Amino acid sequence: MAEPSLKHIVEGALLAAGEPLSLERLRGLFPEHEAPQPAEIRAAVEELAGDYAGRGVEVTEVASGYRIQVSEALAPWVGRLWEGRAGRYSRAVLETLAIIAYRQPVTRGEIEEVRGVSVSTTIMRTLQDRGWVRVVGHRDMPGRPALYGTTRAFLDYFNLRGLDELPTLMELRDPDQAHPELDLQLPGEAEERG
Repeated sequence: MAEPSLKHIVEGALLAAGEPLSLERLRGLFPEHEAPQPAEIRAAVEELAGDYAGRGVEVTEVASGYRIQVSEALAPWVGRLWEGRAGRYSRAVLETLAIIAYRQPVTRGEIEEVRGVSVSTTIMRTLQDRGWVRVVGHRDMPGRPALYGTTRAFLDYFNLRGLDELPTLMELRDPDQAHPELDLQLPGEAEERG
């Protein structure tokens, strides 16, 4: 039996792993003296991505490496498989996550200042348990408050290779609210002109 191609080995590993695999982890599948070069593995991944083009699955690069996933276009249908188990996050959790993502490293006090309300321990624990946020250091001030930052798991979950792929704050604004026009007419003026 012939030895499988590098592309097939990479495909099998990406399917079996259940998590993104970096080039180094894919290289680690081989004995040291037979390990392909990173460029060869990258070429195999790109070839595999080409094979999947236009199909129900795709090869995607995220912060932790490469993974095979369902195409985003199929999310409305495939997502129904998990309707009963869908994780719902409160507005407070999502606001806190957004503040950490855009302002990191940030202390809990700074998060509270931006939100205008206190941040519960439950919110911070939820984000840390999910693996999206971690303590990245401590601010050099009295009390040495923890500094929070996002993780690779956060980037992987949201299909990002890096923080630079986050939408800008202007992109997140409602286009109608970006430049609101004031309606300076007094009630009844419209009928008088018409």
